[in-house]
Amino acid sequence: MLKQKPIRLTAQRREVRSDESRAKILAAAERAFAGEGFAGARTDAIAAEAGVNKALLYYYYKSKEQLYEAVLEEQLREFNDRALAVLTAPGAARVLLLDYLQLHFDFISERRLHAALFQQLMMKGGKGPERLFRKYIAPRGEALRNLLARGMRSGEFRKVDPFHTAISIVALVVFYFSAAPMFELMGYSDPYAANSLKLRKQQVLDLVRHGLFVDTGIPEI
Repeated sequence: MLKQKPIRLTAQRREVRSDESRAKILAAAERAFAGEGFAGARTDAIAAEAGVNKALLYYYYKSKEQLYEAVLEEQLREFNDRALAVLTAPGAARVLLLDYLQLHFDFISERRLHAALFQQLMMKGGKGPERLFRKYIAPRGEALRNLLARGMRSGEFRKVDPFHTAISIVALVVFYFSAAPMFELMGYSDPYAANSLKLRKQQVLDLVRHGLFVDTGIPEI
């Protein structure tokens, strides 16, 4: 009887399997951290949900802290690449601002766990979250403030404080999703339902348009 030769994985197949394992671990960790917070999430439960052993989890991510940062960075990187492209593009500042608001709103609404993770990042503190803040959130905030300043110079926006206005604009988008669980407890219809999202997005755009624009006659989006 011929002995079956052991199957040897090519480097490419090993890389594919590695990427798949990492993706499963990150997806499971995202759900755990969003639902339980950093302190409550358990790496053995994350490994079990991802369908890998705990040793493999720690092979890719040396600590729970490193795994947590990887989950946050995955989302921050994706959004920042798209957001900075909009905020720094040529064109009318008021059009770019509305484009950015829509991008931010849609990004969060399509990722139900993002709001909880973002809120944790802003409150957790420590070197890891500070690094992510400086690498992603600070440059995005600077780009938004620069766009507001450009709009004031061109006469598109009324005179405002760029720092506080940028905070207010971001809060208009983020707070709705952060508070979504409470809205449901208060009897509000599903905040993530299509009609709810459409209404909320329009309210945000209208409030910014009428609160900031010198000429509110820009066409509805």
